[in-house]
Amino acid sequence: MADELNGRTVAFLMANAGVEQVELTGPREALEKAGATVVLLAPEKDTIQAFNDDVEKGDTFDADLAVSDADPGDYDLLVLPGGTTNPDTLRQDDDAVSFVKRFARSGKPVGAICHGPWTLIEADVVRGVTLSSWPSLKTDIRNAGGTWQDQEVTRSDAGGFVLITSRNPDDIPAFGAALVEELSAS
Repeated sequence: MADELNGRTVAFLMANAGVEQVELTGPREALEKAGATVVLLAPEKDTIQAFNDDVEKGDTFDADLAVSDADPGDYDLLVLPGGTTNPDTLRQDDDAVSFVKRFARSGKPVGAICHGPWTLIEADVVRGVTLSSWPSLKTDIRNAGGTWQDQEVTRSDAGGFVLITSRNPDDIPAFGAALVEELSAS
């Protein structure tokens, strides 16, 4: 249904230096097709460089707002795409980490795919939460108090907020559908 999410606003948080293109465009298309408005946040209100397989430059996207100027209260869902550059850069940005922490503490749903949970780990919001990710994050998630599992989509509501996670680009159709379903129900 193309209008089930009308009036709902979703923030995608990405580093200007790079994001895995398909992990931005796939979930974004699913949410927009369902009627949601998507806002692109980044450390700087500037160009976001997308990559394919973390190496080949893809398209560029314009950030709608600097994360330091964003209010978690303005959004119904937060999505953290992966690629290694994106979350590795975001977890070193105090404004990005603060936004993620405040968003999770607000009790609203968060989605993260692939390496996206690195930012959640830095925000210290995975303790007691079960999630999926790229396999190399397994130890980081466990060390942060979370439970890692190898599953196409994981929905966890431990920790005071709902977290929807997936492992990799192959999971994008299921990840996008889970985000739409969660936002429709909340």
